[in-house]
Amino acid sequence: MKSANHSRLGRSWLPAHILVWLYAVLLVVPLYYFVASAFKTNEEIFASPFALPSSFGLGNFGTAFHSADLGLAVVNSALVTVFSLVLTLALSIPAAFALARSTGRLASLVESVFSLGFLIPTFAALFPTFLLAAATGLFHTRTFMILFLPATAMPLSVVILVQFMRTVPREMEEAARMDGASTFAVLRHVYTPMCLPGIATVLLLNFLTFWNEYLYSLVIIGPDPAQRTVQVALPTLKSITGTDYGVLTAGTVLTLVPVWIVYTVLQKRMQQALVSGAVKM
Repeated sequence: MKSANHSRLGRSWLPAHILVWLYAVLLVVPLYYFVASAFKTNEEIFASPFALPSSFGLGNFGTAFHSADLGLAVVNSALVTVFSLVLTLALSIPAAFALARSTGRLASLVESVFSLGFLIPTFAALFPTFLLAAATGLFHTRTFMILFLPATAMPLSVVILVQFMRTVPREMEEAARMDGASTFAVLRHVYTPMCLPGIATVLLLNFLTFWNEYLYSLVIIGPDPAQRTVQVALPTLKSITGTDYGVLTAGTVLTLVPVWIVYTVLQKRMQQALVSGAVKM
């Protein structure tokens, strides 16, 4: 009886397994082509696009790194991203803590105001942001981007963290209060440790957004090699190397390495957040 049930269950799950493997192939094949092309010349790319490179030399990577000055651009992107992430957490964690512990119409209204941030299109805020940067004297500086990016990330960050903080039992806060803990101590020692999966999710999502940000970095920081970010520096390879697709893909691979490292570090915490959310549902 059990074997029959398992057999029927296996057959029912077969289409799902097939779809999952097809989706995996659709992801892996372009990624393989992309990485393999980084080690090839133009002739190899067009003659045998899916074949392994004839050699795994780092010539294309060296050319891309030096031609677009990617080293300095990566440092600039890292500075903007790290400081923006720190500022985002410094603002969103206390805000989410206050909203999660508050009840009543005012708290619901404030939370709705944060949610309205999702409705603002990226292009709609470009011109006012440009005027604000010019008025504050921070135009063509990384400082303005460090202050601006957290503002764009606050809606998503607060909404995610509020939901996690609402799952913390009130009894734990009351026990900490009885031990003489202040509000800041409750946030630091009770809520923050229990919301680490949510914080990791916020970090990962915002890191991807900040690191890959192009439009505002191009307009606000500009193409100055001393301050431009990696996403602004990367397109200059097209004008420098022409149609050398091996160099172009190599430069793109270099910019994806930090993303892969951060995702590898935070993926377990993000998976915990997804699993805990599924269990609560």
